[in-house]
Amino acid sequence: MTALSAATLGSLSVLVPSYDRSAVTTGIVHFGVGGFHRAHQAMYLDRLMEQGQALDWGICGVGVMPFDLAMRDAMAAQDCLYTLVLKDPAGGWEPRVVGSIVEYLYAPDDPEAVIEKMADPATRIVSLTVTEGGYNFSPVTGEFDATNPAVQADLQPGAVPATVFGLVTEALVRRRERGVPPFTVMSCDNIQGNGHMAAEVFGAFARLREEAGRSEPTADAGLGAWVAENVRFPNSMVDRITPGTTDTDRVEIAERFGITDAWPVVCEPFTQWVLEDTFGQGRPPLENAGVQVVADVEPYELMKLRLLNASHQALCYLGYLSGYRLVHEVAQDPLFATFLRAYMDAEATPTLSPVPGIDLDDYKTQLVERFSNEAVRDTVARLCAESSDRIPKWLLPVIRSNLAAGRPVRLSAAVVAAWARYAEGVDEQGGPITIVDRFADQLQALAGRQHEEPLAFLGLRDLFGDLDQEPVFTAAYLEALDSLHQHGARATVERLVAAPAAGG
Repeated sequence: MTALSAATLGSLSVLVPSYDRSAVTTGIVHFGVGGFHRAHQAMYLDRLMEQGQALDWGICGVGVMPFDLAMRDAMAAQDCLYTLVLKDPAGGWEPRVVGSIVEYLYAPDDPEAVIEKMADPATRIVSLTVTEGGYNFSPVTGEFDATNPAVQADLQPGAVPATVFGLVTEALVRRRERGVPPFTVMSCDNIQGNGHMAAEVFGAFARLREEAGRSEPTADAGLGAWVAENVRFPNSMVDRITPGTTDTDRVEIAERFGITDAWPVVCEPFTQWVLEDTFGQGRPPLENAGVQVVADVEPYELMKLRLLNASHQALCYLGYLSGYRLVHEVAQDPLFATFLRAYMDAEATPTLSPVPGIDLDDYKTQLVERFSNEAVRDTVARLCAESSDRIPKWLLPVIRSNLAAGRPVRLSAAVVAAWARYAEGVDEQGGPITIVDRFADQLQALAGRQHEEPLAFLGLRDLFGDLDQEPVFTAAYLEALDSLHQHGARATVERLVAAPAAGG
């Protein structure tokens, strides 16, 4: 076995960077170096570098959270290299070593180093995959949560920034003071209007910082307005199914290719990135690597969020309660495949506008095929995690749009009811379910009351707003929840598929 590092690249039997990594300089600082970033954005930059382009757009990864320590150590041991393996449905594995990440900084180790890296004029883009929950905004109002203790700590006089908001804003302040134009902030997270949302939350933090420093003249004077006027926040749509790396993946990569890799990445062959062309300090020629650079991302992002992401939620709770643990097992079940397509056709598609260059029927068929890729071995539990960050952003907008237009919501309501049933923390065989969610305790407590108070789960207004006051929705929700309790998940899906548009 060969341990992956810069020194061992020449001895590996898989594709490795053909470009001179010592000539690559940092142009992008990226927060949130997980599997998806390394299967997606970093892969696209690696493609460009293989063409002899974008060598001044290398990536400096940044970790902020305690769980990023493991990535710090893996990156350090392997000179920021990793193996990316595409798994096709026929069982083929396509490996290559990706070299576009050239630095990694763990912010708690040295916040100053992270700030100065962003303040450096060579850094022209700061990008983000910090998950849907990392933007610190209310899913109901869309407003930045200024009461967050971590945010409050960053706003104290003399505080050393610890959050993404504090670190990025401090770097912007220094660039402003030094006469260096601001970098572009590029969100790559699954949020509708992710660029608009990034502009809102970073702008809100800048205004809060400005207000906190008003007692005396500071460099923060006019900061909020300066960020709004000068910092670009392009919208984007990103897509590639990337399950978490397992020890089995590590072992199989070692056995197949002779590589010892502490943190490889496995993913499906499909990839898509649609990016709004608005950058303040230039950008890599990403269109040369297959990125769709467009003037308006919204039709593409709504298509993806409401068809792919929301469909993941449509299959995960019902699938888990029915006994499935791998995504392809659910998607290959004709009953669940029919349910998914019914949701997409009857409830998601009517909320979408035409998408340039996309045949939605073909796209939906392809989605079910992608979900059915057993080589990827994505877990149902991964899709069930962090639901409070996902359902309000992906599925509830579908429900609200259909309610406003008088269209059916029966299937969407059943998905929310399945989440509520899943949140009880006990499966249909009496086994425990581990709820992975920042609101886990609240959700499980509310779900535990719903036998006596059927609408209890909807009482978390930070997530659902006044949805419990919508009679069309609550009727469909209660019907599904009762069926889940009385008959189980599979029988409930059978009933829904038999009359998908009724009750809406």
